[in-house]
Amino acid sequence: MLKSFIKTCFSVSAVALLATGCTALNNNNTSTPTFSSTSSNAQYDPSVQKENKKVQVTKEFLKVAQDKQYHVTTQNTLEGTIDSLATQMMRNTKVSSSRPVLFTSFVRLDDLKKTTEFGRVISESLINELSNRGFNVIEFRGQLNVSIDKNGEYFISRDISKLKDKIPNTYVVVGTYSRQFGKVVLNARVIDNISGRIISSSRAIYQHNKRNDCVIFKDCKPPRTIKIIKESK
Repeated sequence: MLKSFIKTCFSVSAVALLATGCTALNNNNTSTPTFSSTSSNAQYDPSVQKENKKVQVTKEFLKVAQDKQYHVTTQNTLEGTIDSLATQMMRNTKVSSSRPVLFTSFVRLDDLKKTTEFGRVISESLINELSNRGFNVIEFRGQLNVSIDKNGEYFISRDISKLKDKIPNTYVVVGTYSRQFGKVVLNARVIDNISGRIISSSRAIYQHNKRNDCVIFKDCKPPRTIKIIKESK
């Protein structure tokens, strides 16, 4: 009798539990979905796919740009900066040509008629780098004659009266530099002097990390002096 009663109670409980589960399942199936299917279908839209492809390609370009900035453009030594400019100029050449190339001094970006020893050092160093890498570099500062005095012999000059009147059809290398906090930004170009077309270009950042770059540009202010005078009574 007791066994029959327990068995009956268990059967009733099981049926009630099953019914409750089915009811809950039905309620879940009939409820409104949390997310709309519109967003999932949008990814298959051709215009969305096209824009997404552009974004992904742009991301890859930015990764390459960051890699270039870290390994090529930014340098911690002047020698590395010069080598970076020369290497980029070789790699970025758009036209293969054996036309002569002449160099001008790097000038200040804010005043294209002014240069410094720093600008002249960059230019002279690039002459060495690019000449050794195959550029047909010409020296237009050569005098018509070698001049001699008691201190030495000279051929290069900036005296216009001692130089040739004309230069053959050439490319011209020009460059600018801009002094910024802790660094110097340099840009160089190879220009066709007839058409003005840019044949090649390069950019480098000399990251010297100095608070005051006057030592590099040799324009430090003289130390402050104290004038000593006789005290008046």
